[in-house]
Amino acid sequence: MKINRELLDKMAHLARLEFDGKDAEKMMHDMTAIINWVEKLNEVETTGIEPLTSMSHEINSLREDKIQSQLTAEEVLKNAPRKTDTYFSVPKVLG
Repeated sequence: MKINRELLDKMAHLARLEFDGKDAEKMMHDMTAIINWVEKLNEVETTGIEPLTSMSHEINSLREDKIQSQLTAEEVLKNAPRKTDTYFSVPKVLG
C-alpha cells in the first residue's frame, strides 16, 4: 500500500500532528515501508494456530478472600501521621 499526500494529511489531522512540506515526503516513504512490512504478515500460514492471549504461560494462583480480622477506625488510624476525626489527612495535591 502506498501512502499518498491526501492520506498522510488525513492521518496527521486525526493524530494532531504538524509537519512542514519537506518532511511530508520522508513521512510518506517511512509510513509506506512500515505498512509494507506489516502486510508481509499476510504471507504467513496461520491455519490451525490458536491466537495468543498472553505471552506468559504462568498461571495466577488465586485464593478466596477471607476476613481475618476487623479493625476499628481508631486501630487503623493509630499509626497515621496526620488524621482528622476518623479520616486520614493528606497533603493537598491539586491546586
